[in-house]
Amino acid sequence: MTNHPHTLDTLAATDAAELEGILLEVCSSPRWAATVAADKPWSDREALLAANAAAVASLTAEDLLDAMAGHARIGKPLAGDATSEREQAGIRGVDRAVLDELEEANAAYEAKFGHVFLICATGRSAVDLLAALRERHPNDAATEAEVVREELRKINDIRLDRLLDTS
Repeated sequence: MTNHPHTLDTLAATDAAELEGILLEVCSSPRWAATVAADKPWSDREALLAANAAAVASLTAEDLLDAMAGHARIGKPLAGDATSEREQAGIRGVDRAVLDELEEANAAYEAKFGHVFLICATGRSAVDLLAALRERHPNDAATEAEVVREELRKINDIRLDRLLDTS
């Protein structure tokens, strides 16, 4: 995510195409970005976060896949991607055995659900992430889709807060 100064007013004054581009840095679902952008202007930060929640709730299964495509696999932050590295800071310096377990658990999850394991990793250790992955693996597809939706909302909230706090 770029660190351009943004306020609610500057975002609201941004033309639609540019605003959607900025929002796509928060969440890679084009439908999410268009839905949040269409809700401008936002009266305050809470209104922007409410727009996020409403947009995430409206995403189809295909839209959720678009959103997840913008996220690195847990345990493998994208090199050079400050957002990915910051969000997965809890895996830095972890024992190789834990990383190997994460890789195996990720592979099993992806084989079952057909997408990356999405979790709000901010502030969580590798051991916590591994435990959550194992806890969620038994879910059925419908249950997991709702968990993913809530995790996406939390991630987007953090990213939107950060977008506003870079000003």
